[in-house]
Amino acid sequence: MKLKSTPPSGLRRLLLVCALTLGSCFAQPSSPANSGPNATDDGYRGIWFTLGQVQEFGDKYSGGLGTYTANHVPIAIYAKAVNKTFFVYGGSKGGKRYLLNLISYYDHALGTVPRPVIVHDKGGVDDPHDNASLSLDPEGYLWVFISGRARSRPGFIYRSAKPYDITRFDLVSQREITYPQPRWIEGEGFLHLFTKYTGVRELYWSTSPDGKTWSPDQKMAGIGGHYQTSHQRGKKVFTAFNRHPGGNVDKRTDLYFLQTDDAGRTWTNVRGETVTVPVTTPQNPALVHDYAAANRLVYIHDLDLDRAGRPVILYTTAASFKPGPPGDPRWLTVARWTGTEWTFTEVTRANHNYSTGSLYLEGDLWRIFAPTEKGPQPLGGGAEIAIWTSRDEGKTWSKQRDVTQGSPMNHNYVRRSVDAHPDFYAFWADGDPDKLSPSRLFFANRAGDKVWQLPYDMKDATAKPVLVEK
Repeated sequence: MKLKSTPPSGLRRLLLVCALTLGSCFAQPSSPANSGPNATDDGYRGIWFTLGQVQEFGDKYSGGLGTYTANHVPIAIYAKAVNKTFFVYGGSKGGKRYLLNLISYYDHALGTVPRPVIVHDKGGVDDPHDNASLSLDPEGYLWVFISGRARSRPGFIYRSAKPYDITRFDLVSQREITYPQPRWIEGEGFLHLFTKYTGVRELYWSTSPDGKTWSPDQKMAGIGGHYQTSHQRGKKVFTAFNRHPGGNVDKRTDLYFLQTDDAGRTWTNVRGETVTVPVTTPQNPALVHDYAAANRLVYIHDLDLDRAGRPVILYTTAASFKPGPPGDPRWLTVARWTGTEWTFTEVTRANHNYSTGSLYLEGDLWRIFAPTEKGPQPLGGGAEIAIWTSRDEGKTWSKQRDVTQGSPMNHNYVRRSVDAHPDFYAFWADGDPDKLSPSRLFFANRAGDKVWQLPYDMKDATAKPVLVEK
């Protein structure tokens, strides 16, 4: 669908919303057959979604969102013990707008994937905010943390019945969790970062020695609302988050950083100074940069530690929450801590606030896999994927390679795997942000010169992903 540059009339706007949302304007499909927990699906089909907030230049965000959001982490983990990369994603039965929480793995020795397993059937929900995150404990049990939405839809925690096995999952608990970010810490158990809706989106954490018994939820941040993404190195867990002035997510701004190396008993800023939590005022010791002063919005993608243990954060800044020219200039940006100060580098222009990539710090080589090149739907979320590299600790960046080219639909939400294997280095979905479409799932190798599509339809118990021709 080609959108005009003038605002739609009331009728045209309604028709456009209906075209984008389909199931929101008409009855949602009934529960697909054979979609109960621990059943298998007969192919890898991502969930398509629209928020339905249509602006002058298209939807606020929409498209293939099987690997959405950047606040669901991690979603893929390489297990060296069995030479498999396990991953979760938001799937759709038969390509319908009906969310299934699925898990599968790529067998690196055989070069195959099995049929994906349905961990949880969302019962008619089509919203990828209810996607899952993944964790792996030292005994090899797979834990799937499924997001809820506020208090209207609960979250769920499942554990595999056997180590390194996706055949069956057992429900462990039902909790109020959104944007789950579980981390297993040696000698401690789980530290789980997540969001609760308390009128606004506030950040919490909880701990558990076994995934079954959990400590009371403790608030980490409450400055009008937040989105966060986190990462882990050994016993250190660290997070970057923004704030929502007045609770308005369309005004998200500022950038913050906190870390803990004792499972949340103490939190510190980048200088190692203890920070009293929850943080409740915009100016606090966790502040990385005051973007509100510059009237810039902040959309966080990823973060990691460099070889010296200093944090690096990847995010996009924008002038408006609206897609298209109102948000320009948008910049894919890297903030890095030098040991004495934060420095900021604009990597390249971004086409959309929700065009999301991942950061890889590999010694002297820093890389970004992200949808930064013009896509077939240029004003929508996502684009063609490229690799950007830096060899001077993020001071300067250059494009190394196009990962996708000539695609029929935008690619988006490029995600990385924990302890990534070089043959399954980046994981994402495609989809048309302008209209309901199939959504396929892909992964790429470390070099970015090979891309495989997971089989959309499967006749047998296992199949080989298809190498995409460029």
